[in-house]
Amino acid sequence: MINILDKYNKPIFFYGLSLIIPWVLWFIVAYFSHLENQGPIVFLIPSLGILGLISPVIVAGYLFHSDRELMEDLKSRIFNLQKFNLFYFAITFFLIPLSIVIAQLISVLFGHSLSQFYISGKPSFNSFIFSPWFILIFAPIVEELAWHSYGTDTLRRKFNLFNTSIIFAIYWVFWHFPLAFIKGYYHSNVVAEGLLYSFNFIASIFVFVLLMNWLYYKAKRNIFVATIFHLIANVSNEIFATHPNSKVIQTVLLLIITIILLINDREMFFNRAIIE
Repeated sequence: MINILDKYNKPIFFYGLSLIIPWVLWFIVAYFSHLENQGPIVFLIPSLGILGLISPVIVAGYLFHSDRELMEDLKSRIFNLQKFNLFYFAITFFLIPLSIVIAQLISVLFGHSLSQFYISGKPSFNSFIFSPWFILIFAPIVEELAWHSYGTDTLRRKFNLFNTSIIFAIYWVFWHFPLAFIKGYYHSNVVAEGLLYSFNFIASIFVFVLLMNWLYYKAKRNIFVATIFHLIANVSNEIFATHPNSKVIQTVLLLIITIILLINDREMFFNRAIIE
């Protein structure tokens, strides 16, 4: 019997189109965003941005539609929570929110204000016509329907979980690159804050991917778990008036947790065999 992951055999097609299409669209958006007189273009900007965001899931959808076995595997993984340990369920929902709260408390010891805990109800970036909250919720849903429907498994077919995570994290950093040029957007704001915070964003991606993939396989390749983890991370890191230094502290905290997991679950991360 063929292992189902052997069917996830088009990594270049998937990752190539999932990078090229968003880059083209987002660099166009970046150019438009810096025009002083945007006129009717202002209505085109969000459409191009959203199209870039959903393009990886469209590519994945094409690959699943082309193979019945892949489609059946996809259906079995979207909401399959059978035998999913409640401990991992709690981590999915509470790890990232708790880490940002603890990071902010630690930052207070170094002189930062308790006003970080103020819930303003307004994210730290603009997204033109669409609400920033819509982007924060919509983005992880459509991303994970691509990254953890096809993307992760096509890499896992050839590499152990650690290398899979590192390769994807590098790719994901480059995938986000054009967003740093869109005026007023989250990633351009991070760049404007300085080199430390830009580096922290990159480092946080590596830590986040390792944690998310660990949960993904603990949940038997469950796409819903990865999506919820990503969604909660997006929302919890924007709900407070968090100082950028607190986000650096959060990355350090999550890195410590990740290192502990790499040691305790080293067979899962470094064993070449597929872990179902």
